[in-house]
Amino acid sequence: PETARAVGVVPRAGVFGEDADSDATNSFEAGRASVDAGGNNMSARETKAGDDATLSVLILCTGNSARSQMAEGLLRHLGGGRFVVESAGTQPGCVRAEAVAAMRERGLDITTHRSKSVDEFAGREFDYVITVCDNAKENCPVFPGQTRRIHWSFDDPAAADGDEAARLEVFRRVRDEIEARLREFVGGAD
Repeated sequence: PETARAVGVVPRAGVFGEDADSDATNSFEAGRASVDAGGNNMSARETKAGDDATLSVLILCTGNSARSQMAEGLLRHLGGGRFVVESAGTQPGCVRAEAVAAMRERGLDITTHRSKSVDEFAGREFDYVITVCDNAKENCPVFPGQTRRIHWSFDDPAAADGDEAARLEVFRRVRDEIEARLREFVGGAD
């Protein structure tokens, strides 16, 4: 049996959708490095997008094949450059064709996305880590920093039964649920 890898810290109040009753709130903070005009490396927290600081976000799921991939594409779109977004899985697979199709319907192309292991981000810091399934929440590794951890539990569209049309309808529903949460998040992220 797989052992949970999360470490408990006190959750921060007031972040949209934060799992305030969890004792497994982990920390991940400021991620991807950028270079300033002088050639100096800067964390995502120091990088500017217009007048707002760019916030780094890691979105986690089990397979990094559907929910987290759609969330990554949606947050990049909705964030208007305010976010450096990555997604990963605790047991990565491959990006689902239904996820690509559901996002294409929104005019968003995720065909270049690939499924990544959360291990690729070991040692990185993020401002936020968002888990979009219960398994990822329970098996989330510890990262450095003062990250605000958020948990949203969405149905797994990859587990949907039925023909292609029925499965795609489940992907659409989950995409729309994720989009609604991300719209709230974008409006309240600091």
